[in-house]
Amino acid sequence: MTRQSLVVTLLLVVMGSLAMGTPSLDITPNGIKTNNHLGMNPGTPDGREGGEDIATAVIIASLPFDDTGNTSDNVNDYDAVCPYSGSTAPDVVYSYTPTTDEYIQVDLCGSGYDTKTYIFDSALNLVDCNDDAYEDDICGEYVSLIEIAALNAGETYYIVIDGYGQDAGDYVLNVTTTFPISPCILDVEDDEGEPELVDGYIDSFNNGCRSGGFGQNFSHLVGDGNGELVYGGQSGWYILADGVMSREADWFTIIVGDNGLVEWTLDAEQETYGFLVGPNDCSNVGVIDSILVGPCAPLTLTIEGMPGEVIWLWVGPSAFEPPVGFFGNEYMYQSQFTGLMEGTVATDRISFEGLKSLYR
Repeated sequence: MTRQSLVVTLLLVVMGSLAMGTPSLDITPNGIKTNNHLGMNPGTPDGREGGEDIATAVIIASLPFDDTGNTSDNVNDYDAVCPYSGSTAPDVVYSYTPTTDEYIQVDLCGSGYDTKTYIFDSALNLVDCNDDAYEDDICGEYVSLIEIAALNAGETYYIVIDGYGQDAGDYVLNVTTTFPISPCILDVEDDEGEPELVDGYIDSFNNGCRSGGFGQNFSHLVGDGNGELVYGGQSGWYILADGVMSREADWFTIIVGDNGLVEWTLDAEQETYGFLVGPNDCSNVGVIDSILVGPCAPLTLTIEGMPGEVIWLWVGPSAFEPPVGFFGNEYMYQSQFTGLMEGTVATDRISFEGLKSLYR
């Protein structure tokens, strides 16, 4: 197959895969939630409500705890980036002081408007939050659920029931104790060397075709003397300077070995996409094939190509927001390859222009 025919084939596969619903590359986050709130019932103010602020918070004496209320006749006291900021919706507050270390769940299933809920500690630091968890006929559309939050014994916490934008209405509150799911932990070395992922991070490291004005940086992966490589990296989420949540994705290049067949096995501690992307042109690049892996559930993608062919890969979270109950910013993933071009194992950062210069 000639280079020209391979590119034409890649273009056709990209167009077909996108048409059939293969996950979009989504190289820039969507920081604006759009919905028309069809079917929502804002209710009417009727005096059922939690406390106006933390000073008048309704005390939750024990769990489980259930309550109903309406926020329409309250005022806007608090807000949290969750992941959307700028809410001016009225809110109400409940307080809870656990007697032992425990995990709780805060569920607003059955509420009638676009809710947002979050938990502050006694110093008003954000402990956990959720905007949208439910989109169904039973629990409601854009209704919130904090699936698990860790609380310390003897500390007072404030549960705030808020709304997206200016939304307010009837809410249903259920607070219960829960237990954490055993976490998926991979025994992986970090071979990537990317700076620590923190809120406010500016991604200029193996960011590939991602927008941001940093050029097209890739990590170039080369196999050992047998064409094999085990590579560990980190991905995750962080809040941009404008308050929008973003996922951190990594772009790689590999070179097809002499047998024309590469096996790529990917696993991760959180649900993660592995994309085979092409053609190797950021103005036209798209998803050719994909695997959805994790937590601790590996899959293998078989990649065919001409010996010496440069292939682009993409690894990143399956969603722009971390899953409910995720703490921190980073998680580990591992890629294992067979069938790579043989050579000294390398994970060098290289620009696309630099990469092309190697094969002119």
